[in-house]
Amino acid sequence: MWTFKPIFKTTIWGGERIAPFKGIETEQKNIGESWEISGVEGDESIVANSHDAGKTITQLIDKYGTSLLGERNYKKYGDRFPLLIKFIDAREDLSVQVHPDDKLAHERGKKSGKSEMWYVLGAEPGARLANGFNRQVEPGDYRRLVETGEIMDVLNFNDIHPGDTFFIPAGRVHAIGKGAFVAEIQQTSDVTYRLYDYKRKDKDGKERELHTDLAFDAINFNDTEGRSVAYTPHPDIPVNLVTSPFFTTNLLQIDEKVLRDYSEFDTFVVIIAAEGEASLVCGNETLEIRRGTSVLIPASAKGLSIVPKGKFTAIETYIK
Repeated sequence: MWTFKPIFKTTIWGGERIAPFKGIETEQKNIGESWEISGVEGDESIVANSHDAGKTITQLIDKYGTSLLGERNYKKYGDRFPLLIKFIDAREDLSVQVHPDDKLAHERGKKSGKSEMWYVLGAEPGARLANGFNRQVEPGDYRRLVETGEIMDVLNFNDIHPGDTFFIPAGRVHAIGKGAFVAEIQQTSDVTYRLYDYKRKDKDGKERELHTDLAFDAINFNDTEGRSVAYTPHPDIPVNLVTSPFFTTNLLQIDEKVLRDYSEFDTFVVIIAAEGEASLVCGNETLEIRRGTSVLIPASAKGLSIVPKGKFTAIETYIK
């Protein structure tokens, strides 16, 4: 089992919640994102624990291969870790944006598109997320909507509360609103097309670049399906949140020892601690974790015992 050094990203819209959430002291301000596990070129995670400490995640995969990723994943992705795990803290609104699917990304020389999901960890009063359109949008109206700011009138806004979950397929226009604090699971890609950014200026007094034309080909203008994921919590029983070709994600809310059987998975598993503390026991290895910790478990693991210290909430994700 491996943990990694977080990669903190200062952003124009970032807040101050991530470091305390993770129990880390830092002088860095306006941290909008913590990249917890990343295989993105130039932002590869560094192992923080075990005898592999100091290795990049790519070096880790190169060392362990199929025993880490699983046979199918290793054949498909090679040494590139296929998921990007983040925490996002929005002190201000994020831009309205869209991501390309795999086909369009490949046509533009990128390794993958980006489908993603959000699990809401915290929400200030009035916090909301935009997920898709509230009605079908005519492509011919797109540039006018962006130029006038009327794009905000056709977005499907959802008021949010802790535990709310949203799946955002590639092609869906979306935005994280101020006051939202989320865990994000996504395909390994850093391709984002900004449609609208409220005409705000950066530290140099310039408006941030928009990608109006690049975004146009990526957008699904008929996408009005952006509701939150419906699920019923069950203590000590995994609850499925998202099943997709890109990742499967379950919610674990436990107050007693739980055994997860991974013997038939043939995939790595990531455990993201959302609340509380627990011991993870895998084979002869025991790892103590707390809120804000993300753990990579190899495909060779046959199972995992989770021993909570009181109530413990975690997000479990993998590629089936």
